[in-house]
Amino acid sequence: MDLLKRKVVVSLLTCLIVIAAFLTGCAGNQTSGDTQSDGDSSTSNGEKSLTVLVEGGSPAFKVSQQTADEFKELTGYEVKIEAVPYIGVYDKLKAEVASRAGAYDVATIDILWFPSLAGGLLPLDNLITKEVKDDLFPGLISGGSYNDKVLGMPVWTNAKTLLYRKDLFEDEANKKAFKEEYGYELQPPKTWEEYQDAAKFFTRDTDENGQIDLYGTTVFGANNGDAVASWLDHAAQAGAEPLVIGENGEVLVNKKPYVEALELLTDMLNEDKSVPPGALEMASAETAELFWSGNAAMMLAWGHFYVPSNDSSQSDVAGKVGSAPMIAGSEGIGAVPGPWYQVVPKSSKKQEIAKQYLEFLYGKNELYMEALGVAARKSVFEKYSQKEGYEHLEPLMTTLSGKQTQNRPPIREWQQIESEALIPAVQYALSGEQTPQEALDWAASIIEGIVQP
Repeated sequence: MDLLKRKVVVSLLTCLIVIAAFLTGCAGNQTSGDTQSDGDSSTSNGEKSLTVLVEGGSPAFKVSQQTADEFKELTGYEVKIEAVPYIGVYDKLKAEVASRAGAYDVATIDILWFPSLAGGLLPLDNLITKEVKDDLFPGLISGGSYNDKVLGMPVWTNAKTLLYRKDLFEDEANKKAFKEEYGYELQPPKTWEEYQDAAKFFTRDTDENGQIDLYGTTVFGANNGDAVASWLDHAAQAGAEPLVIGENGEVLVNKKPYVEALELLTDMLNEDKSVPPGALEMASAETAELFWSGNAAMMLAWGHFYVPSNDSSQSDVAGKVGSAPMIAGSEGIGAVPGPWYQVVPKSSKKQEIAKQYLEFLYGKNELYMEALGVAARKSVFEKYSQKEGYEHLEPLMTTLSGKQTQNRPPIREWQQIESEALIPAVQYALSGEQTPQEALDWAASIIEGIVQP
Protein backbone atom coordinates (compact mmCIF):
# COMPACT_ATOMS: atom_id res chain seq x y z
CA MET A 1 0.00 0.00 0.00
CA ASP A 2 1.31 3.50 -0.88
CA LEU A 3 3.00 4.95 2.19
CA LEU A 4 1.33 8.33 1.94
CA LYS A 5 -2.14 7.07 1.20
CA ARG A 6 -2.61 5.05 4.34
CA LYS A 7 -5.48 6.76 6.08
CA VAL A 8 -4.57 5.06 9.34
CA VAL A 9 -1.56 7.35 9.55
CA VAL A 10 -3.50 10.36 10.71
CA SER A 11 -5.42 8.52 13.40
CA LEU A 12 -2.28 6.80 14.68
CA LEU A 13 -0.39 10.02 14.92
CA THR A 14 -3.25 11.78 16.61
CA CYS A 15 -2.93 9.24 19.38
CA LEU A 16 0.84 9.68 19.37
CA ILE A 17 0.73 13.40 19.85
CA VAL A 18 -2.10 13.42 22.35
CA ILE A 19 -0.64 10.63 24.47
CA ALA A 20 3.10 11.15 24.10
CA ALA A 21 3.34 14.89 23.76
CA PHE A 22 0.62 16.22 25.96
CA LEU A 23 0.57 13.33 28.44
CA THR A 24 -2.75 14.33 29.85
CA GLY A 25 -5.99 12.72 30.77
CA CYS A 26 -9.37 13.31 29.23
CA ALA A 27 -10.82 16.76 29.51
CA GLY A 28 -13.30 17.51 32.21
CA ASN A 29 -15.89 20.20 32.06
CA GLN A 30 -16.76 22.08 35.21
CA THR A 31 -18.75 25.26 35.30
CA SER A 32 -18.90 28.19 37.62
CA GLY A 33 -21.28 28.55 40.50
CA ASP A 34 -23.68 31.45 40.99
CA THR A 35 -22.27 34.96 41.07
CA GLN A 36 -23.16 36.90 44.22
CA SER A 37 -23.75 40.61 44.42
CA ASP A 38 -20.31 41.34 45.86
CA GLY A 39 -18.65 39.81 42.81
CA ASP A 40 -17.36 36.67 44.51
CA SER A 41 -18.50 33.35 43.07
CA SER A 42 -19.43 30.73 45.62
CA THR A 43 -19.93 27.03 45.43
CA SER A 44 -22.93 25.29 46.92
CA ASN A 45 -21.16 25.07 50.29
CA GLY A 46 -20.28 28.75 50.34
CA GLU A 47 -16.60 28.52 49.41
CA LYS A 48 -15.08 31.16 47.14
CA SER A 49 -14.05 30.07 43.65
CA LEU A 50 -11.97 31.10 40.66
CA THR A 51 -13.11 30.03 37.18
CA VAL A 52 -10.32 28.97 34.83
CA LEU A 53 -10.77 28.38 31.08
CA VAL A 54 -8.39 25.91 29.41
CA GLU A 55 -8.10 23.65 26.39
CA GLY A 56 -9.33 20.18 27.24
CA GLY A 57 -6.64 17.50 27.33
CA SER A 58 -3.88 20.12 27.28
CA PRO A 59 -1.00 20.66 29.71
CA ALA A 60 -2.93 23.67 31.06
CA PHE A 61 -5.83 21.39 31.94
CA LYS A 62 -3.60 18.84 33.65
CA VAL A 63 -1.63 21.40 35.66
CA SER A 64 -4.74 23.27 36.77
CA GLN A 65 -6.09 19.98 38.09
CA GLN A 66 -2.82 19.04 39.79
CA THR A 67 -2.52 22.34 41.62
CA ALA A 68 -6.15 23.10 42.50
CA ASP A 69 -6.06 21.64 46.01
CA GLU A 70 -2.85 23.43 46.93
CA PHE A 71 -4.16 26.78 45.67
CA LYS A 72 -7.34 26.33 47.70
CA GLU A 73 -5.32 25.49 50.79
CA LEU A 74 -3.21 28.64 50.30
CA THR A 75 -6.00 31.09 49.45
CA GLY A 76 -9.36 29.55 50.27
CA TYR A 77 -10.40 29.75 46.60
CA GLU A 78 -11.61 26.69 44.78
CA VAL A 79 -10.29 26.43 41.22
CA LYS A 80 -13.21 25.63 38.93
CA ILE A 81 -11.98 24.38 35.55
CA GLU A 82 -13.89 24.79 32.32
CA ALA A 83 -12.24 22.67 29.62
CA VAL A 84 -13.21 23.04 25.96
CA PRO A 85 -11.62 22.24 22.57
CA TYR A 86 -8.78 24.46 21.25
CA ILE A 87 -10.90 26.85 19.20
CA GLY A 88 -13.54 26.85 21.93
CA VAL A 89 -11.13 28.66 24.25
CA TYR A 90 -10.86 31.50 21.77
CA ASP A 91 -14.58 31.58 21.04
CA LYS A 92 -15.58 31.67 24.70
CA LEU A 93 -12.99 34.29 25.60
CA LYS A 94 -13.95 36.42 22.61
CA ALA A 95 -17.58 36.28 23.74
CA GLU A 96 -16.48 37.18 27.28
CA VAL A 97 -14.57 40.22 26.01
CA ALA A 98 -17.68 41.37 24.15
CA SER A 99 -20.23 40.70 26.90
CA ARG A 100 -18.11 41.48 29.99
CA ALA A 101 -20.20 38.91 31.82
CA GLY A 102 -17.47 37.99 34.30
CA ALA A 103 -17.70 34.28 33.46
CA TYR A 104 -13.94 33.66 33.56
CA ASP A 105 -11.18 34.84 35.85
CA VAL A 106 -8.19 33.21 34.12
CA ALA A 107 -7.64 31.63 30.70
CA THR A 108 -4.69 29.95 28.97
CA ILE A 109 -4.35 31.15 25.38
CA ASP A 110 -2.30 30.81 22.19
CA ILE A 111 0.00 33.72 21.28
CA LEU A 112 -1.98 34.17 18.06
CA TRP A 113 -5.06 35.41 19.89
CA PHE A 114 -3.67 38.50 21.61
CA PRO A 115 -4.46 41.03 18.86
CA SER A 116 -8.13 40.03 18.83
CA LEU A 117 -8.55 39.76 22.60
CA ALA A 118 -6.25 42.54 23.81
CA GLY A 119 -8.98 45.10 24.49
CA GLY A 120 -10.60 42.81 27.04
CA LEU A 121 -7.48 41.63 28.88
CA LEU A 122 -6.05 43.00 32.11
CA PRO A 123 -2.52 44.49 31.91
CA LEU A 124 -0.07 42.41 33.95
CA ASP A 125 3.03 44.62 33.80
CA ASN A 126 3.36 44.59 37.59
CA LEU A 127 3.85 40.79 37.52
CA ILE A 128 6.79 40.97 35.12
CA THR A 129 9.60 41.75 37.58
CA LYS A 130 13.28 41.84 36.66
CA GLU A 131 13.61 38.35 38.12
CA VAL A 132 10.84 37.11 35.83
CA LYS A 133 12.32 38.85 32.78
CA ASP A 134 15.76 37.37 33.41
CA ASP A 135 14.30 33.85 33.52
CA LEU A 136 12.42 33.99 30.20
CA PHE A 137 13.57 33.40 26.63
CA PRO A 138 13.84 36.32 24.16
CA GLY A 139 10.51 37.30 22.68
CA LEU A 140 8.36 35.70 25.37
CA ILE A 141 7.33 38.93 27.04
CA SER A 142 6.78 40.81 23.78
CA GLY A 143 4.80 37.84 22.46
CA GLY A 144 2.33 38.26 25.30
CA SER A 145 2.11 42.05 24.91
CA TYR A 146 0.03 44.35 22.76
CA ASN A 147 0.33 48.13 22.33
CA ASP A 148 3.21 48.15 24.84
CA LYS A 149 1.15 46.51 27.59
CA VAL A 150 1.99 43.07 29.00
CA LEU A 151 -1.20 41.03 28.88
CA GLY A 152 0.01 37.46 29.36
CA MET A 153 2.15 35.46 31.77
CA PRO A 154 4.07 32.77 29.83
CA VAL A 155 3.37 29.14 30.74
CA TRP A 156 5.34 27.35 28.02
CA THR A 157 7.16 28.03 24.80
CA ASN A 158 8.28 25.83 21.93
CA ALA A 159 9.91 25.91 18.49
CA LYS A 160 10.86 23.48 15.79
CA THR A 161 14.19 21.67 16.09
CA LEU A 162 15.86 18.91 14.10
CA LEU A 163 15.11 15.31 15.03
CA TYR A 164 17.24 12.72 13.25
CA ARG A 165 17.93 9.00 13.16
CA LYS A 166 21.14 8.45 15.12
CA ASP A 167 21.41 4.90 13.83
CA LEU A 168 21.60 6.22 10.25
CA PHE A 169 23.90 9.17 10.92
CA GLU A 170 26.31 7.14 13.07
CA ASP A 171 26.50 4.13 10.73
CA GLU A 172 30.08 3.76 9.50
CA ALA A 173 29.07 2.68 6.00
CA ASN A 174 26.83 5.73 5.69
CA LYS A 175 29.62 8.01 6.93
CA LYS A 176 32.05 6.66 4.37
CA ALA A 177 29.59 6.82 1.48
CA PHE A 178 28.46 10.34 2.37
CA LYS A 179 32.00 11.70 2.54
CA GLU A 180 32.86 10.11 -0.79
CA GLU A 181 29.81 11.70 -2.42
CA TYR A 182 29.74 15.16 -0.78
CA GLY A 183 33.31 15.70 0.38
CA TYR A 184 32.66 16.37 4.07
CA GLU A 185 31.75 14.44 7.20
CA LEU A 186 28.19 13.23 7.77
CA GLN A 187 26.69 14.94 10.81
CA PRO A 188 23.32 16.32 11.95
CA PRO A 189 22.98 19.24 9.51
CA LYS A 190 23.54 22.79 10.67
CA THR A 191 22.96 24.67 7.41
CA TRP A 192 20.57 24.59 4.47
CA GLU A 193 23.23 23.00 2.26
CA GLU A 194 23.99 20.24 4.75
CA TYR A 195 20.27 19.65 5.28
CA GLN A 196 19.62 19.28 1.54
CA ASP A 197 22.64 17.00 1.09
CA ALA A 198 21.67 14.72 3.98
CA ALA A 199 18.06 14.57 2.78
CA LYS A 200 19.16 13.51 -0.72
CA PHE A 201 21.66 11.00 0.64
CA PHE A 202 19.17 9.15 2.84
CA THR A 203 16.35 9.01 0.29
CA ARG A 204 16.50 5.42 -0.93
CA ASP A 205 14.85 2.10 -1.68
CA THR A 206 16.00 0.09 1.33
CA ASP A 207 14.30 -3.19 0.42
CA GLU A 208 15.16 -3.01 -3.29
CA ASN A 209 11.60 -3.43 -4.49
CA GLY A 210 11.76 -0.49 -6.86
CA GLN A 211 9.99 1.98 -4.58
CA ILE A 212 11.42 4.62 -2.24
CA ASP A 213 10.65 3.65 1.34
CA LEU A 214 13.03 5.95 3.21
CA TYR A 215 12.94 9.69 2.63
CA GLY A 216 15.53 12.16 3.86
CA THR A 217 12.98 14.52 5.40
CA THR A 218 9.61 16.16 4.65
CA VAL A 219 8.13 19.45 3.48
CA PHE A 220 4.91 20.81 4.95
CA GLY A 221 2.37 21.79 2.34
CA ALA A 222 -1.00 20.91 3.84
CA ASN A 223 -3.85 23.38 4.02
CA ASN A 224 -3.11 24.64 7.54
CA GLY A 225 -0.82 26.89 9.53
CA ASP A 226 1.97 24.29 9.75
CA ALA A 227 2.94 25.02 6.15
CA VAL A 228 3.17 28.75 6.82
CA ALA A 229 5.10 28.41 10.08
CA SER A 230 7.60 26.02 8.46
CA TRP A 231 8.18 28.35 5.50
CA LEU A 232 8.55 31.35 7.85
CA ASP A 233 11.16 29.41 9.87
CA HIS A 234 13.30 29.32 6.74
CA ALA A 235 12.49 32.90 5.77
CA ALA A 236 13.77 34.03 9.16
CA GLN A 237 16.95 31.99 8.62
CA ALA A 238 17.44 33.79 5.31
CA GLY A 239 17.20 37.20 6.97
CA ALA A 240 13.49 38.08 7.11
CA GLU A 241 12.92 40.51 9.98
CA PRO A 242 10.28 41.40 10.94
CA LEU A 243 8.04 38.69 9.56
CA VAL A 244 5.44 39.35 6.83
CA ILE A 245 4.58 42.98 7.71
CA GLY A 246 7.15 45.74 8.20
CA GLU A 247 6.96 48.34 10.94
CA ASN A 248 5.64 50.88 8.46
CA GLY A 249 2.93 48.49 7.26
CA GLU A 250 4.85 47.38 4.17
CA VAL A 251 4.04 43.86 2.98
CA LEU A 252 7.31 41.92 2.85
CA VAL A 253 6.40 38.40 1.77
CA ASN A 254 7.63 38.73 -1.83
CA LYS A 255 11.08 39.98 -0.80
CA LYS A 256 14.27 37.98 -1.20
CA PRO A 257 14.39 36.01 2.11
CA TYR A 258 10.82 34.76 1.66
CA VAL A 259 11.41 33.77 -1.95
CA GLU A 260 14.65 31.96 -1.06
CA ALA A 261 12.87 30.05 1.70
CA LEU A 262 10.11 28.90 -0.62
CA GLU A 263 12.67 27.98 -3.29
CA LEU A 264 14.41 25.75 -0.73
CA LEU A 265 11.19 23.85 -0.10
CA THR A 266 10.21 23.54 -3.75
CA ASP A 267 13.71 22.40 -4.71
CA MET A 268 13.66 19.63 -2.11
CA LEU A 269 10.27 18.46 -3.34
CA ASN A 270 10.52 18.86 -7.10
CA GLU A 271 14.24 18.69 -7.94
CA ASP A 272 15.95 16.77 -5.15
CA LYS A 273 12.92 14.52 -4.63
CA SER A 274 14.22 13.92 -1.12
CA VAL A 275 10.80 14.38 0.47
CA PRO A 276 7.59 12.39 -0.12
CA PRO A 277 5.74 13.42 -3.27
CA GLY A 278 2.48 14.01 -1.37
CA ALA A 279 3.75 17.14 0.36
CA LEU A 280 0.46 18.98 -0.19
CA GLU A 281 -1.14 16.47 2.16
CA MET A 282 1.53 16.68 4.86
CA ALA A 283 1.92 18.73 8.01
CA SER A 284 3.21 18.01 11.55
CA ALA A 285 1.00 14.98 12.13
CA GLU A 286 1.82 13.19 8.90
CA THR A 287 5.51 14.03 9.17
CA ALA A 288 5.73 12.66 12.69
CA GLU A 289 4.04 9.40 11.68
CA LEU A 290 6.46 9.01 8.78
CA PHE A 291 9.45 9.61 11.04
CA TRP A 292 8.39 7.51 14.02
CA SER A 293 7.46 4.59 11.74
CA GLY A 294 11.03 4.58 10.40
CA ASN A 295 10.35 6.01 6.94
CA ALA A 296 12.19 9.34 7.29
CA ALA A 297 15.77 10.06 8.33
CA MET A 298 15.06 13.57 9.66
CA MET A 299 12.24 15.90 10.53
CA LEU A 300 11.98 19.52 11.58
CA ALA A 301 9.41 19.26 14.35
CA TRP A 302 8.25 21.01 17.50
CA GLY A 303 10.72 20.35 20.28
CA HIS A 304 8.36 18.30 22.42
CA PHE A 305 7.92 15.76 19.59
CA TYR A 306 11.14 14.22 20.92
CA VAL A 307 9.30 12.91 23.98
CA PRO A 308 8.28 9.51 22.54
CA SER A 309 11.79 8.81 21.20
CA ASN A 310 12.48 6.14 23.81
CA ASP A 311 8.97 4.71 23.96
CA SER A 312 9.07 1.46 22.00
CA SER A 313 5.30 1.09 22.27
CA GLN A 314 4.85 4.21 20.19
CA SER A 315 7.86 4.25 17.87
CA ASP A 316 9.64 1.89 15.51
CA VAL A 317 12.83 3.90 16.02
CA ALA A 318 12.75 4.19 19.82
CA GLY A 319 16.19 4.76 21.30
CA LYS A 320 17.63 5.72 17.91
CA VAL A 321 16.62 9.39 17.81
CA GLY A 322 18.80 12.44 18.31
CA SER A 323 17.88 16.10 18.65
CA ALA A 324 19.77 19.10 17.27
CA PRO A 325 19.08 22.84 16.96
CA MET A 326 17.04 24.15 14.06
CA ILE A 327 19.10 24.49 10.89
CA ALA A 328 20.55 27.86 9.99
CA GLY A 329 20.31 29.85 6.80
CA SER A 330 22.64 32.62 5.70
CA GLU A 331 21.64 34.80 8.66
CA GLY A 332 21.70 32.16 11.37
CA ILE A 333 19.32 29.94 13.32
CA GLY A 334 15.73 31.08 13.12
CA ALA A 335 12.34 29.66 14.04
CA VAL A 336 8.82 30.84 14.78
CA PRO A 337 8.00 30.00 18.43
CA GLY A 338 4.65 28.75 19.66
CA PRO A 339 4.23 30.05 23.23
CA TRP A 340 1.08 29.98 25.37
CA TYR A 341 0.11 32.41 28.12
CA GLN A 342 -2.23 32.86 31.03
CA VAL A 343 -4.41 35.96 30.96
CA VAL A 344 -6.99 37.66 33.14
CA PRO A 345 -10.12 39.14 31.50
CA LYS A 346 -10.86 42.71 32.53
CA SER A 347 -14.40 41.55 33.25
CA SER A 348 -13.24 39.27 36.07
CA LYS A 349 -14.61 40.38 39.43
CA LYS A 350 -11.66 38.76 41.20
CA GLN A 351 -8.69 40.30 39.44
CA GLU A 352 -6.33 40.36 42.42
CA ILE A 353 -6.82 36.69 43.31
CA ALA A 354 -6.60 35.87 39.60
CA LYS A 355 -3.20 37.56 39.38
CA GLN A 356 -2.16 35.68 42.50
CA TYR A 357 -3.14 32.46 40.71
CA LEU A 358 -0.92 33.41 37.75
CA GLU A 359 2.03 34.00 40.09
CA PHE A 360 1.29 30.72 41.86
CA LEU A 361 1.38 28.74 38.60
CA TYR A 362 4.47 30.58 37.40
CA GLY A 363 6.13 29.11 40.47
CA LYS A 364 4.90 25.67 39.39
CA ASN A 365 6.33 25.95 35.87
CA GLU A 366 8.09 22.58 36.20
CA LEU A 367 4.72 20.87 35.97
CA TYR A 368 4.31 22.00 32.35
CA MET A 369 7.70 20.51 31.56
CA GLU A 370 6.59 17.20 33.03
CA ALA A 371 3.26 17.31 31.19
CA LEU A 372 4.46 18.47 27.78
CA GLY A 373 8.24 18.39 27.60
CA VAL A 374 8.57 22.19 27.45
CA ALA A 375 8.03 25.08 29.87
CA ALA A 376 8.53 28.86 29.93
CA ARG A 377 11.33 29.51 32.41
CA LYS A 378 14.97 29.15 31.37
CA SER A 379 15.79 27.81 34.83
CA VAL A 380 13.32 24.96 34.32
CA PHE A 381 14.78 24.18 30.89
CA GLU A 382 18.28 24.14 32.34
CA LYS A 383 17.33 21.89 35.25
CA TYR A 384 15.51 19.32 33.15
CA SER A 385 18.08 19.34 30.36
CA GLN A 386 20.32 17.38 32.72
CA LYS A 387 17.74 14.60 33.08
CA GLU A 388 17.39 11.48 30.96
CA GLY A 389 14.56 11.75 28.49
CA TYR A 390 14.91 15.52 28.08
CA GLU A 391 17.79 15.53 25.60
CA HIS A 392 15.74 17.79 23.32
CA LEU A 393 15.99 20.76 25.68
CA GLU A 394 19.55 21.91 24.95
CA PRO A 395 18.89 22.11 21.18
CA LEU A 396 15.54 23.75 21.85
CA MET A 397 17.15 26.38 24.10
CA THR A 398 19.66 27.12 21.34
CA THR A 399 16.82 27.51 18.85
CA LEU A 400 14.67 29.69 21.11
CA SER A 401 17.69 31.96 21.66
CA GLY A 402 18.62 31.95 17.97
CA LYS A 403 19.56 35.23 16.32
CA GLN A 404 16.68 35.06 13.85
CA THR A 405 14.02 33.44 16.06
CA GLN A 406 11.00 35.75 16.20
CA ASN A 407 7.26 35.84 16.71
CA ARG A 408 4.62 36.13 14.02
CA PRO A 409 3.31 39.68 13.54
CA PRO A 410 0.87 40.81 16.25
CA ILE A 411 -1.87 41.98 13.91
CA ARG A 412 -5.61 41.39 14.09
CA GLU A 413 -5.73 40.18 10.50
CA TRP A 414 -3.15 37.43 10.94
CA GLN A 415 -5.47 34.44 10.64
CA GLN A 416 -7.10 35.95 7.55
CA ILE A 417 -3.69 36.63 6.01
CA GLU A 418 -2.58 33.09 6.75
CA SER A 419 -5.67 31.39 5.35
CA GLU A 420 -6.35 33.62 2.34
CA ALA A 421 -2.83 34.45 1.18
CA LEU A 422 0.04 32.51 2.73
CA ILE A 423 -1.29 28.94 2.76
CA PRO A 424 -2.42 29.14 -0.89
CA ALA A 425 0.88 30.73 -1.94
CA VAL A 426 2.92 27.90 -0.40
CA GLN A 427 0.66 25.37 -2.11
CA TYR A 428 0.86 27.13 -5.49
CA ALA A 429 4.65 26.99 -5.35
CA LEU A 430 4.96 23.42 -4.10
CA SER A 431 2.50 22.13 -6.69
CA GLY A 432 4.46 23.84 -9.48
CA GLU A 433 1.44 25.91 -10.48
CA GLN A 434 3.50 29.06 -9.92
CA THR A 435 7.14 29.87 -9.22
CA PRO A 436 7.92 30.91 -5.65
CA GLN A 437 8.29 34.54 -6.77
CA GLU A 438 4.97 34.47 -8.64
CA ALA A 439 3.17 32.84 -5.72
CA LEU A 440 4.51 35.37 -3.23
CA ASP A 441 3.82 38.34 -5.50
CA TRP A 442 0.23 37.13 -5.60
CA ALA A 443 0.17 36.68 -1.79
CA ALA A 444 1.55 40.20 -1.31
CA SER A 445 -1.28 41.67 -3.35
CA ILE A 446 -3.87 39.75 -1.32
CA ILE A 447 -2.32 40.87 1.97
CA GLU A 448 -2.24 44.49 0.86
CA GLY A 449 -5.97 44.27 0.20
CA ILE A 450 -6.52 42.86 3.71
CA VAL A 451 -4.43 45.31 5.73
CA GLN A 452 -4.82 48.39 3.51
CA PRO A 453 -8.42 48.26 2.19
